[in-house]
Amino acid sequence: DTGLYYDEYLRQVIDVLETDKHFREKLQTADIEEIKSGKLSRELDLVSHHVRTRLDELKRQEVARLRMLIKAKMDSVQDTGIDHQALLKQFEHLNHQNPDTFEPKDLDMLIKAATSDLENYDKTRHEEFKKYEMMKEHERREYLKTLDEEKRKREETKFEEMKKKHGDHPKVHHPGSKDQLKEVWEEADGLDPNEFDPKTFFKLHDVNNDGFLDEQELEALFTKELEKVYDPKNEEDDMVEMEEERLRMREHVMNEVDINKDRLVTLEEFLRATEKKEFLEPDSWETLDQQQLFTEDELKEFENHISQQEDELRKKAEELQKQKEELQRQHDQLQAQKQELQQVVKQMEQKKLQQGNPPAGPGGELKIQPPGEHKAGDAPQHPAGGDQPLPPGHVQEPAVRTDQVHP
Repeated sequence: DTGLYYDEYLRQVIDVLETDKHFREKLQTADIEEIKSGKLSRELDLVSHHVRTRLDELKRQEVARLRMLIKAKMDSVQDTGIDHQALLKQFEHLNHQNPDTFEPKDLDMLIKAATSDLENYDKTRHEEFKKYEMMKEHERREYLKTLDEEKRKREETKFEEMKKKHGDHPKVHHPGSKDQLKEVWEEADGLDPNEFDPKTFFKLHDVNNDGFLDEQELEALFTKELEKVYDPKNEEDDMVEMEEERLRMREHVMNEVDINKDRLVTLEEFLRATEKKEFLEPDSWETLDQQQLFTEDELKEFENHISQQEDELRKKAEELQKQKEELQRQHDQLQAQKQELQQVVKQMEQKKLQQGNPPAGPGGELKIQPPGEHKAGDAPQHPAGGDQPLPPGHVQEPAVRTDQVHP
């Protein structure tokens, strides 16, 4: 894994290009300068149609992935107006102006971005590890502040004892030296140390038989050295530090051996390195526990930065709490208004029933039977003085009151 955020896209593009016989031959014969200069990218016009189609598909998928990442990031800061096209400019491994097809420019940009990012990868990793170590020390000191004097002294004593125990380990051979490689030859390969042969060693550890020792194959050579210093069962041994130690060993060997800086070691480069004085009489190797990774001033600056971040987060949390309380207040107010309206409607319904008025329908309309319409089974009634319309010209006589007596 290159560690790049577009690692999968990079690997997929390479895999697809290598399915084209013409391009694969060009790739195998090209040197690193031809690749970096963009000369190889121009060969893309000669690959087969189905390869170009697959590359187009890969690019569309990568653009969609980047847009999704942008949206997720913008949503996290509540930014509603997202200009994907403008934000895609920050990604330098593809041509954002043409999101649908994979062109020679895309291959050129991918190669140059990967080359540059990989060159800066180790530097960035060093900075991240330094922050990790400073955070560990910061948290340790903050924890000590919470203890009384007696417990604090016990913790300080325990810390010094663990530090001393971790530093008490066998000698670590200089990575890439004859002594270090001979130890792998004897203990890992099970061969006679007196018969150590660099050429045979190279072929044994070129696991995929591609004629190179890549970074992963090199890192595997340092396992025996790391086991002298780190044990996952020991409380005093930090496995994050072990991996950083491994990467620093690989980085050191690459700087010493990889002449053309293509992050691959050829047999010729390897054999040439075994002829150097450093291979036979190397300097002693300082492990991480023997190095000062940061100064007190750097730690103080780091802690100030953490404090500022905590203050900003605290203010943000207070603002969000106020917003939450305001939304809850508005919610409660709306609920109270809703209950009041429901109560008023209920009272009006009851009042209508008491007055003999028909109840209102769901929309507030009165449920009155239109004249001339009757329910099924109802017989028409025409009582005297009823509401039935009279024939034309007929005058209705007044109803006789039964409580009056006429002579």
